[in-house]
Amino acid sequence: MWRDKSPGLKILWLWTLGTAAVLVVNVATTRTRDMRKQIDSVERTQRVASGEKVSPGEEFREVEEE
Repeated sequence: MWRDKSPGLKILWLWTLGTAAVLVVNVATTRTRDMRKQIDSVERTQRVASGEKVSPGEEFREVEEE
């Protein structure tokens, strides 16, 4: 079946699947980054509540280092 298809159609399918893969990875990366920021924010809030001194931009530095 795949052998009977034209080269242009095969390229179009590869392009489509590749684009879909890039979009899925982008969404997964964005959601992971957002979740990490939220977790860092909660941890920072807990440290502040416990009386530990925390610098203003600390959670952003931690995310950028990864």
